[in-house]
Amino acid sequence: MHSTGNQFDGPADRHGGRVAQASAASHGSAAASKAEDGEPEPARPQYTHRQILKILAGLMMAMLTSMLSTSVIATALPTIVGELGGQDKLAWVASAALLTMTASTPLWGKLSDIAGRKLMFQTALLIFVVASIGAGMSQDIGQLIAFRAGQGLGAGGLASLSQVILGDVVEPRQRGRYAGFIGAVFGVSTVAGPLLGGFIVDAGVLGWRWCFYVCVPLAVVAFFVIQRVLKLPRVRRDTSVDVFGAFTITGSAALLMLVLSMGGTEFAWNSAWTYGLFGGAAVLLLLAVVAERRARDPILPPRLFRNRTFVLTSAVSGCVGIVMFGVMIYMPQYLQVAKGMSPTASGLMTLPLVTGMLVTSIASGQMVTRTGRYKIYPVAGLGCVVVGMFLLSRLHTDSPALLIGVDLAVVGVGMGLTMQILILAAQNAVPLRDLASATSGVSFFRNLGGAVGVAAFGAILSNRVAAEIASGLRAAGVEGGPSGGELGAPDEIARLPEPVLGIVRDAFTSALETVYLVGIPIGIAGFVAVLALRELPLRGGAGRGKGPGGAGEAPVENVPGGAL
Repeated sequence: MHSTGNQFDGPADRHGGRVAQASAASHGSAAASKAEDGEPEPARPQYTHRQILKILAGLMMAMLTSMLSTSVIATALPTIVGELGGQDKLAWVASAALLTMTASTPLWGKLSDIAGRKLMFQTALLIFVVASIGAGMSQDIGQLIAFRAGQGLGAGGLASLSQVILGDVVEPRQRGRYAGFIGAVFGVSTVAGPLLGGFIVDAGVLGWRWCFYVCVPLAVVAFFVIQRVLKLPRVRRDTSVDVFGAFTITGSAALLMLVLSMGGTEFAWNSAWTYGLFGGAAVLLLLAVVAERRARDPILPPRLFRNRTFVLTSAVSGCVGIVMFGVMIYMPQYLQVAKGMSPTASGLMTLPLVTGMLVTSIASGQMVTRTGRYKIYPVAGLGCVVVGMFLLSRLHTDSPALLIGVDLAVVGVGMGLTMQILILAAQNAVPLRDLASATSGVSFFRNLGGAVGVAAFGAILSNRVAAEIASGLRAAGVEGGPSGGELGAPDEIARLPEPVLGIVRDAFTSALETVYLVGIPIGIAGFVAVLALRELPLRGGAGRGKGPGGAGEAPVENVPGGAL
């Protein structure tokens, strides 16, 4: 069937001797469906289940490699700074990627509207590969931090555009069955990263540089998989880049990330630097509001913030990000310091968390597709998160491994029920023209929440550890013991003599109890917000994406007018 004015990103995919092209949504209700604002939706392409799985494989590989790049260096950082120097800049090796990833997330969605999803996704992959190779070849800590920032830039595009592309390819009603797998990638990378990093560092023939090189082959494979299987219509839009909006939005996010990353370490919270960076972020935020209201084609359209579902899902995503990163980053502190576990053992102890995320993410997606109902899952998920944070706050130095695993599993179940469903709800509530902006927006607020959580929980932890150690040493009549800021790596702490070792372990346990108690009201705020979420009917049909008769590979036709 001939094209009616569209071009495609590449040659048609062939399967069984038949050409697979993007098809018009000529059956079901896609053409007549409406977003929350009541605007009719244009037709969207239809893909078979097999075609979607091929595209999903490429997206999952890209997301896995970008997420591994963040988690794989966790256990390698002491070795890295030991060779390159710059112990005082260790935190920047991790936070540089988080900063650029968060600040750039809204830009990737808008750029994909202008230049095309496939091109921008592959651009993000290319940036990520080049930065990863550069990070592995770094000769000093400054070079490593710069290339880590490049990795974060590419990872921001991969994380947001994976969700956008899935939204392009699959209707909301069918999206749950596939989105669960993308959500599961996050959990897998969280555990696999530290384990892989520990193995690479311990293997003498590899060395820490392979923590960065190891991500490259998978990213290259993902690049060619996407080139081969992703066939989206190329849409010509009369639009322009919102330069002022890009500068103010990314600038505001970057300054906020800087103060959260450096506050309490590079400078005191009560200092001119803190107030200056916060003030600069506030000014740029106000300018961003002005820019987006005046822009012809804004990065974050103001109409999104009049959409109740987008506002609520963004707020809940921020709460989830705070809690999620708090558990992911600081639970290993408890396991390695308070329980005396090795990095590998502490990674294995998080398997219940990942398993809970994996199972519930996939299962909830399947149930959404079958029933068309989705609100119950984030409601139940936030409830599990609150309960899980309370249970984690009850852990002690002598808590059994089984109890720790059960508590982490409860949190994992909550995360799995929540994260992908929130993005699905936001995508379903906006017209197709805003799909990329809404998806990037929700991801941006989740990442920003994670940054806030890491900084806030880190400040609470360090202050409480110092206070608890000082109190414990006084009570035990010990003089000259370590302060909170003088503690070394977990293996160095384990060599401390008694009773100092017991005091330090008790101090970490008590401090983490405070951290997780603070997470409870944040989880409750997310729970209240998700209760206010209005459940809209999911666009599309329950049996779509399977070809004739519900299975097999069928050719799909071209989209009239270029809906995507």
